[in-house]
Amino acid sequence: MDYREEIKQLRDTLNENGYRYYVLDAPTISDYEYDMLNRRLVELETLHPEEITPDSPTQRIGGKTLEGFSPYAHEVPLESLQDVFSAEEAAEYFQRMEEALGPDVRYSVEPKVDGLSVALEYRDGVFVRGATRGDGRTGEDVTENLKTIRSIPMTLPDKLPRLIVRGEVYMSRAVFEELNTQRELQGKPLLANPRNAAAGSLRQLDPKVAAERKLSIQVFNLQLAEGKEFVSHTETLDYLASQRFRVIPHKTLSSAAECQTEFVRINDERMEYPFDIDGAVVKVDHLSDREKLGSTAKFPKWAVAFKYPPEKKPAQVLDIVIQVGRTGVLTPKAILTPVRLAGTTVTTATLHNQDFITEKDIRIGDTVIVQKAGEIIPEIVEVLTKERPEDTTPYQLPAVCPVCGAPVRRDEDGAALRCTGAECPAQLLRNLTHFASRDAMDIEGLGPAMVQALVENDLISSPADLYSLQAEDVAKLEGKGKKSAENLVKAIEKSKDNDLAKLIYGLGIRQVGEKAAKILSTHFRTMDGLSGASLEELTEIDDVGGVTAQCIIDYLSSPQAQDLLARLKAAGVNMESKAELVDERFAGMTFVLTGTLTRFDRKAAQAMIEERGGKAAGSVSKRTTYVVAGEAAGSKLKKAQELNIPILTEDEFAKMLE
Repeated sequence: MDYREEIKQLRDTLNENGYRYYVLDAPTISDYEYDMLNRRLVELETLHPEEITPDSPTQRIGGKTLEGFSPYAHEVPLESLQDVFSAEEAAEYFQRMEEALGPDVRYSVEPKVDGLSVALEYRDGVFVRGATRGDGRTGEDVTENLKTIRSIPMTLPDKLPRLIVRGEVYMSRAVFEELNTQRELQGKPLLANPRNAAAGSLRQLDPKVAAERKLSIQVFNLQLAEGKEFVSHTETLDYLASQRFRVIPHKTLSSAAECQTEFVRINDERMEYPFDIDGAVVKVDHLSDREKLGSTAKFPKWAVAFKYPPEKKPAQVLDIVIQVGRTGVLTPKAILTPVRLAGTTVTTATLHNQDFITEKDIRIGDTVIVQKAGEIIPEIVEVLTKERPEDTTPYQLPAVCPVCGAPVRRDEDGAALRCTGAECPAQLLRNLTHFASRDAMDIEGLGPAMVQALVENDLISSPADLYSLQAEDVAKLEGKGKKSAENLVKAIEKSKDNDLAKLIYGLGIRQVGEKAAKILSTHFRTMDGLSGASLEELTEIDDVGGVTAQCIIDYLSSPQAQDLLARLKAAGVNMESKAELVDERFAGMTFVLTGTLTRFDRKAAQAMIEERGGKAAGSVSKRTTYVVAGEAAGSKLKKAQELNIPILTEDEFAKMLE
């Protein structure tokens, strides 16, 4: 078969099965088969790059990290809706519609997705641009990130000259919970709700990160269709479904009573949708009626959003238990009598921290009012003090970690109480995963799943245990063979020779990131030198403030950390800096790299700056000495120009390195 024909067949097969999987939820081939077909297409397009087209499944994820988002002017404004909060307010809307249009008005009712509104623009059937709503008239161009959403078609069956549709990007509850589980394991802050998670994901400057978030979309409006006419909103949605869009579930109804009943049904079944909703939307269905009604300065007159109030119910606090998170934060949780909220049975509610408990005076035995924040997280909103039993007492979090017994310390910059134990079992999975990560000890093959398997099988309980692992023990784990076990042990052995900076970062000391670890390693040269440093010595170093210095001292002075470092040293892990200054020509200088560098790998360029005594920073300020600008440099270049900071081309930077 000719390679051109094979490429076409592969694209058609992958696009068809992507549509069936991501839009219809009815896949016809396995994930493995899909991946193998996609791999073959990548091979052919690599050999024949001239054959790459915009609709190829391989073009879903952009290769370049963006500097920022360009403004996008909406040709058809993305209007917001007026909210109504009761059946009475909704009845007033229906009365206005009947007075203006007569008694035979038809309506379209749909769930209101709690996500991020976007416009998608197609030319001749090909997706060309997409943008956020913004203020309704100007949004942000997020085309590259929208391409990563598999339920957005890249090409359409009909090749209309121009087509613009509006939809709501969302993160499903299942994906949200999975993402938060991963973030907890990695010691990152948890995301508040799926809507915030979706909005943050769509505004990632790296499309690859956006792709990992598994966003989806519900299309709910046709904004513009050149060369085609429609009579009703329902007709436009049916057409969009024929063009392979995932269209919002909707019903066409002929009376106010039917619409009010539909509002109740959607609310009752809200947890059956994969996405969060915060209400229902009712629209006049006939498009000519919409034109007759028009819009106010803020809203269309022909539609309203019926918003659902958070469901609140009473429950009793049976107990307060303490959970220790992956970063050592002590989180109190109320154990409640079971209560049904938003489609699920709630038995616990987070109490956040001591300040929250004290402010609301929550006690064991209290009757409280519970609701779901963002329809996801149960929270206590009120204490019914009149129903409080006489023998209750104010609740105080413990002074020591309930898991390991180490003292707890309140964050200076917040309300969190944190366990100070370096080897606290509750933090073990997070600590081990971080220790093995690429920017830390870089142990290939030791990801979160492998760490969990080793811990659950009692093979490791500390980073030091990694260096006594035997391949035969690893090979006994489910799904692991002799070869993969040997490769893991080799990768662990290889990590012994890492620079001290990677070890310092891998220890997971609070406030000490990758850059600070390099600075500490270069300054003190040995782990013993760092461990013996005083608060004054630490704060004398650029970029090490008082809070960071205290975190370093607290960690390294703990018996658990001292034991861990002694064991790592005995295992042969390098405890000295390998970084050598080539010279000090950049001493006191700060460089910022921006845009796409073609002559240098970004990390290699940063290393060359540091080897010559300079500092590589991530943002432009008055203290920046030079900005090295590659292709498509954006906001950082603009700021440098505003501050009159010297700007170097890659060639000029290369000459400075000679």
